[in-house]
Amino acid sequence: MANNSVTGDYIQMDAVDWVPFPEGLCEGPIRWKLLHVSPEAGAWTAIFDCPAGTSFAKHIHMGPGEYFLTKGKMNVRGGSAEGGSTAIAPGYGYEACNAQHDHTEFPEDSEFYMTFLGPLNFIDDDSNTIALVGCSQVLDAWQASGA
Repeated sequence: MANNSVTGDYIQMDAVDWVPFPEGLCEGPIRWKLLHVSPEAGAWTAIFDCPAGTSFAKHIHMGPGEYFLTKGKMNVRGGSAEGGSTAIAPGYGYEACNAQHDHTEFPEDSEFYMTFLGPLNFIDDDSNTIALVGCSQVLDAWQASGA
């Protein structure tokens, strides 16, 4: 279970159950484990299980983030063919502040670990905010999942 203390944290990841990622923020059955929230830094860390054919809804990184693709393949910002990146495990990626992801998809079963430094702004096709997801919101969603 995620801990929002500033004294330190340890999570035995295989002892934490996967839960569905919040509806409306992804397409398909993406699951996640919230590993840590750090309100003093505005950061949060999670690992995601993304079956083939799933994708995240359109969003903007309000702060930078770093990810480690541990399994599979991820087309970030549409993939290399559309000017983004195609990450292949094992692979590391950095997302700059204000990076916009119109389409991030998983063409094969994939898993990645990511630390977000700031919220994600999920948007519609007209760039209107659907959900602003930061430390507080991810912790609320995680706790509401019953995890």
